[in-house]
Amino acid sequence: MPTVVITGATSGLGRIAAVELARRGARLVLTARNPSRARDTVAEVRATTPTARVEVIPVDLSAMGDVARAGAAITAAHPSIDALVNNAGLHAFRQRVTDDGLPEMMAVNYLAPWLLTHTLLPSLTRTPGSRVISVASEASRRHGTLTLPHDLTDTTPFTARESSLVYGRSKLLDIMFSLELARRLSDTPTSANCLDPGFNVTGLGRELRGAAALERTLRALRIGDPRRGAGLIVRLATDPAFAGVSGGYYTVRRARALTPVAPADDQDARARLWDQTEELLRPHLRPTTATPANQPPPARTPPGRRPSA
Repeated sequence: MPTVVITGATSGLGRIAAVELARRGARLVLTARNPSRARDTVAEVRATTPTARVEVIPVDLSAMGDVARAGAAITAAHPSIDALVNNAGLHAFRQRVTDDGLPEMMAVNYLAPWLLTHTLLPSLTRTPGSRVISVASEASRRHGTLTLPHDLTDTTPFTARESSLVYGRSKLLDIMFSLELARRLSDTPTSANCLDPGFNVTGLGRELRGAAALERTLRALRIGDPRRGAGLIVRLATDPAFAGVSGGYYTVRRARALTPVAPADDQDARARLWDQTEELLRPHLRPTTATPANQPPPARTPPGRRPSA
């Protein structure tokens, strides 16, 4: 029974993906901040798959210490992990600063998946065929001006209109992280890929005024079906066609490979981002030998040569 860790599984794409992965026989480890939503997700999973094995790990993804704690607990309980799905995401329409002094949207969307992945690497890299899947977005193409490492800690207030650039910036960094992770894991059994789930009617924009009414309208019109995005998550996590495939960025449209916007297409820029993130999160890191800093790009998966439907 494969073990799959999923963040953001209490709603939207993650919840749909969790139900489907359990149906396919996966043991689920779900991270959740809201206990009530977590119980609802577990109930839905078991209603579909009564024999499903589901574990919930409470965590606040905006708090780096809590992310490190949760990751350590998962690693201790699960020495072998077959897949990690970094799905949780936040689109805030105003700046909020975490207790760590970090911008909340950057903390949840980028820093938390980076740190959780790093913490789980021992369990992932000892598991043949393991996979790391990160949910990015084509919103990354609208990120304004990227200024690193300043953007990682920038708590400058922004308006609802300006929030789209900040969200896009965080998703751009997710792509850069995923592609650099693939490079660093090229000599291990673990692959790393990311995806654009397309437009989905989920709770991501729930802070927007009128979001609930808009969501009802779009659902009635069958626009933005989240099952498409969730389906690509499940496929990247389980499809034999992606076994051993690493370093890809895929669109929900026929699982086609995408070329990310600059500087995500620049290996040196990705490596610098990794180093800057590692320095920022150093107080929360545990030693690992799974990600040496100076490996050549993996030859097995050259950009643009990926499975398609």
